[in-house]
Amino acid sequence: MKIVVQVKPMPEAVQAAALSATLHTVNEAARWVSRAAFERGVPREYALRKHTYLELKARGLGAQAAQHVIKKTRDAYTTLKANIRAGNLGKPGSKRRVKAESKPIVFRPDAAQPYDDRCLSWQYDAQSVSIRTTAGRIKSLRFACSADALKTLREFRRGESDLIERDGVFYLIAVCEIPEAEQFEPAGFVGVDLGIANIATTSTGYGAAGRGLNRHRKRQMDLRRKLQAKGTKSAKRRLKHRARKETRHAANVNHIVSKTIVTTAERTGRGIALEDLQGIRDRVRLRKGQRAQLHSWSFHQLGQFLEYKARRAGVPLVYVDPAYTSQQCSECGHLDRKNRVDQATFACRACGFLAHADDNASHSIAARGESVWIAGRESRVPATP
Repeated sequence: MKIVVQVKPMPEAVQAAALSATLHTVNEAARWVSRAAFERGVPREYALRKHTYLELKARGLGAQAAQHVIKKTRDAYTTLKANIRAGNLGKPGSKRRVKAESKPIVFRPDAAQPYDDRCLSWQYDAQSVSIRTTAGRIKSLRFACSADALKTLREFRRGESDLIERDGVFYLIAVCEIPEAEQFEPAGFVGVDLGIANIATTSTGYGAAGRGLNRHRKRQMDLRRKLQAKGTKSAKRRLKHRARKETRHAANVNHIVSKTIVTTAERTGRGIALEDLQGIRDRVRLRKGQRAQLHSWSFHQLGQFLEYKARRAGVPLVYVDPAYTSQQCSECGHLDRKNRVDQATFACRACGFLAHADDNASHSIAARGESVWIAGRESRVPATP
């Protein structure tokens, strides 16, 4: 299983200038390669290399840097085609899709640049790296990270590392190959109901309230609105300083919630049943005042965190159909729209079962998880006559 570890280089002024110039140079070259690829109908990587490699060398890039620029550009077009094929950019003829298809991909001046072991080497004991730039190789560039991150790097780092610059600060993102634990046979499933009022509610009784996160988001939105209305240089500076603060806070909350759920499932020997909410933003129609909440809901990130933590711990995870889980009674199975009295209350019209709506939904999801797990293990071979 692949995960990434992010560390923070601490360059001196001259070294920082060399790193920044390198990123600007390679991304300017990537923009040129992208235009060449677009004009030639985006050929395969080998054909694109024949058209662009010599020019990149003439621009002063080393052999490995030139190869990585070409590969990065070709991978960007592969990702674009995959998104178009999956319908992530809208239907054929839509404004967003036409815009994406009608012009070359553009790389930001500080976009990530991949480095392999020939261009970047790690010295774990000294906690430093040696990295090649357009101004020559920088040796003994110190970096900062946690003790756990350093241990992961030392034991599991494999393949490429990416150098990025974000708001004037450099980061190295290294790929690590973590061995997956052997998946066990679950003795039942922990159903996880995802929501906005409550981030996650499980069938084991754990509930992560969304009140604090929603309050934090509203506070950030109000502050952004005030600073944008003010429009002064100091206000713009403050906006830039606070950029991505809400995103980091939401990611931290999702890490805590997902770790709690996976730890509980591992301790009790159960799997995790999760709702498949793909495309929910396109299906749901809300009032204007509720749209900001829906579109800032980071359920996909929480699902990703749950998935990789479950794989690392060997916990089985299945996705179930979320349709009508909030209207179906987890005790008798009766399905009725009127069962959902309000946002928080569930009262079954058939058996009289009364519970919190999210708690009832989590038990329904757990039951569906068991059905999905059993169905996936059943033989589909026709019986012999």
